[in-house]
This record gives sequence, C-alpha cells and structure tokens, in this order.
Amino acid sequence: MFSVPARTSRLRALEFSADRIALVILAVIALIAGITFRDYGLGWDDFSQSQYGELLLKFYGSGFADRRALSFVNLYKYGGAFDMAAALAAKLLPFGLFETRRLIGAAVGILGLIVTWRIGRRLSGPLAGLCALALLAACPLYYGHMFINSKDAPFAVAMAVLLLGFVRAIDEYPRASAWTMVLTGVGIGLAFGSRILALLAGPYLLAALVLLFTEEARSDGFGAAAKRLGRFMRSMLPALLIGYLIMGLLWPWSIISPLNPIRAAIYFDKFFETPWRELYEGKLIQVPNMPATYLPHLFALKLPLLMLILALAGAVGALIVCLRRRLPAPQRAKLLMISVAALLPIATAMVTRPALYNGIRQFVFVVPPFAVLGGLAAAWALAQAQRHSRLAFGAAAAVLLAGLALPIAGMARLHPYEYVYFNTLAGNVRGAHGNYMLDYWGLAFKQAADALRAYVATAHEKPGRRWVVAICGPQSAAEAELGPKFETTFDTKKADFVMSLGTFYCRHLQAPLLAEIKREGISFARVYDLRGRPTPKLLTQPPP
Repeated sequence: MFSVPARTSRLRALEFSADRIALVILAVIALIAGITFRDYGLGWDDFSQSQYGELLLKFYGSGFADRRALSFVNLYKYGGAFDMAAALAAKLLPFGLFETRRLIGAAVGILGLIVTWRIGRRLSGPLAGLCALALLAACPLYYGHMFINSKDAPFAVAMAVLLLGFVRAIDEYPRASAWTMVLTGVGIGLAFGSRILALLAGPYLLAALVLLFTEEARSDGFGAAAKRLGRFMRSMLPALLIGYLIMGLLWPWSIISPLNPIRAAIYFDKFFETPWRELYEGKLIQVPNMPATYLPHLFALKLPLLMLILALAGAVGALIVCLRRRLPAPQRAKLLMISVAALLPIATAMVTRPALYNGIRQFVFVVPPFAVLGGLAAAWALAQAQRHSRLAFGAAAAVLLAGLALPIAGMARLHPYEYVYFNTLAGNVRGAHGNYMLDYWGLAFKQAADALRAYVATAHEKPGRRWVVAICGPQSAAEAELGPKFETTFDTKKADFVMSLGTFYCRHLQAPLLAEIKREGISFARVYDLRGRPTPKLLTQPPP
C-alpha cells in the first residue's frame, strides 16, 4: 500500500499515459491562467505589498543606501520573495503592476502544481503524481489564492519545494546528492524568504529521521545508525548555507541581526493588531477568540469533498503503513513526513490558539500535502480496481472524474472569486452566506468599478466631471480600479455614488441600485446612486 507498484507492461502503459495527462493538465491551466489573470481584482493588501517589493528593489539598487524596506510598516518582518519578484517582473513585462502581480502569482501557483505532481510521483509512481496534481488543480482554495494572495500562496509553493527536497533526501539517505542538497537549500531560502512560519518544516524532516534512525538502530545497532545519521546531516549542511543566503537576499532584515528571525517569530506569536470580529458559524467572533475547531471545521467545508475524503483516507493509510514494517524504512519515513506536513500545522494551531481570520488563507500551505495524500489514496484505489477488472477500473476512474468535475464547475460559476468556494457540506456558497466570510479579500470592486464606469459613460452625464465615490471596503483598491476620473472617499456627505462590498459590515442602502455583482445568487458588491439623497451610514453596527 502506498508504495511504487511492481512494473508490468499494462502498468507501464498506464504510467506513460498518466505522465502525458499530467502535462496536458498543466498546459491547460497555464492557458486558462494566461487568458484570465486580468479578471482578478485588487484586495486589501495589494498596495502595501507592492510598495514593499519596490522598496526591496530600491534597497539593492541603491547599494543598500535606501533602507526604507527594513522598516516598512510591519512587512519587513515578512520575507519579500514574491513582492520583489513581481516588482522586478513589472519592469520587464508589458503589463501594469497589478496585472503583472496576478500573472506572476499564477506562474508561482503552477510551479506548486508541478512540485506537488513530482512529490506524489516520487512517493508512489506516475498515477499517484497525476492524482495529486488533479486534486490540487481542482481545489478552489488553492487555485483562487494563487492569483490573488501574495503572502500565503507563494509560501505554500515554497513549502512544497522544501518538502520535495526532503522527500528526495530521505530517498538518498544517508548521503543526499548535490542536486537534492541544492533543491532543499532553495526550498529553505524561499520558505523563510516568505514567512517565518517555515519553522514548521523542521518537524517534518525530524519525524522522518526519527523513524529511520529507530529502524536502523533496531536492526544494525545504535552506533551504526548514529554514524549514518551523522553522514546525512553533514551532507545537508550546504543546504542550510544556500538557504540562509537566499533568505538573506529575499528578506534582508532577517540577516541584519542574527536574532531578527527569532524576533519576527516572537512578533507573530502574539496578535499584533486591534482585534476585530469576523463571521463564523453565523456569529461575529473576535479573531483572537476563534474556537479550537476553527481550522478543521473550515477545511471540512472549504476543500472539495473528493479531496477531503481521499486526503483523510490517505493520511490514515499512510500512518497505518508507518506502523508496519513490511515496507522499507525510507518509504515509511516519507509517508510519515507527508502526513506530518498535512496535519501538524492544523494540530499546532488547535493547541496554541493563534488569532485566526480571513478563512483559512494562512494555512493554504497544508493543501499541497493534502493533495499528495489524496493522490496516494486515489492511485491505490485505481490500482486495486485495475487488478479486479477493466470495468472496475473504469467505474473508479469515472467516480474520480465526477468528483473532480464538481469543484471545477463551482469555480467556473464563481470566477473570478474561486477562493470563496464552499462544498456541499456547507450548502455551497449559498449555504455559507450569512455564516462564514466569503469575499474577505474584497476582490469584487474590479467588476463593480467596471459597472460604474459603464453607467457613467452611457447615462449622458457631464463629460469631464470627476465623480466622487464613497467606499465601504478597500479604498486604495477601489481607487485603482475606478481610475483617474473618480475620487474615492469614506465621507458620504460629498459622494455621488457608493461602492460597497456585499459583506456583513457594509450596509445595504435604501438608494437606487446601479449595479450588483453576484455569483450563485449572492451579492459580492453593489453600486448605488447617492445624488440628491440623505447621507447614509455605510457601516453596519455589528451585534455584540
């Protein structure tokens, strides 16, 4: 179970087909991303994140003289891997800054798909790799965030790269090859160059090494096992150096003082903002007080059902296999490592109870390991069905395809808000509305701005006038989406129009509705005509 199966002529043909299908999936996603990346609007953090990337470039371009990046709001405590890459790409590509950020986000997300495919393939062959790739590609939580989220989605990809390096290192134990050492070092640098939360990767490798050491000590003696472990650790030392150098390049504040990464970890260990309330299970709860079940509950509602079922089955199967000694120790160690990568971050959050908000975006990095576990379970089920009969294999494949089609259809209906997806356990987006946060990123202002511009252009309004738009939502995003012919404000007393998110804290006004952005019957944004009407309040007063 969950091992590379014995190769037969029939299996070799299936493996060849699996690899070709995987390449087709990646090509299709790249094509779709190239067509649609301009559809995604701006959110709350886009301006500050883009400024941070530009400041990092100026830090290096000035020969380290321009040091504003080292004290910019609190972003200097994060790595700037994605923001710096996007800022550089914007100078080279023929797109606007924010369009470029969406395109680079898609490219990074596709890299994460490739890495997840390779992890699954290395663990249990091409069919497992294909299934892992398909599950991740059909996961709205991952697919949606890869376009819009410059913090958590790139971090998820970096952690996947690091996990692939670890998997290769365990395969080659006790001496990692030069390529594995470099890959692991790049993964370390990218992960820490994104978020200090990369510290969680340490226990992944530690769990695998403990299993390997224990098995070898039992069979070969403590001394021999310790000698092999020491040889492995020495072979991986260059990876730490490579990782540190890349981290320093992407997160220069981290190496100004050796203790700065620790200071960042301490800073993020406690909630650093004024607490606000978010919608969870139909109640408004302060984000530091979310229940311990917040993460597993939302993962159960946000992951596609097929992925959820297969990932849980894969985790259980992997842990069972780890307890048995029929498989070689390195294979069991790799399965244990993937299981820890998927489950440990959630368990840690349940115990430590950090502030949790914006759904589960900060834990997107556990979705690729979930996909790998699901891919292992799916490949095992397909292999069992194939051994039974072609008809059984066809039936199993049909069930898998149907399970993938459901979230893909949901993403098509929600586009470009794929990330708000909820599965049928939540009653889909309709059932989740009023119970959970949906468009917490505030993306819908792009489509709302398009609608307002179209109205002004066709309503024979005074040409050349600069219209004033009151905003309930991210004002900087609204200003960028509306363009220079509009002025944004929070002051409704001088506003001609109101542009408002459809979320619970934006009041539904009693004024002519010029446009409403909807998906699956749920309002994501509204545009009102406020001219000649009493001044309203835009914000609701949330109940206690």
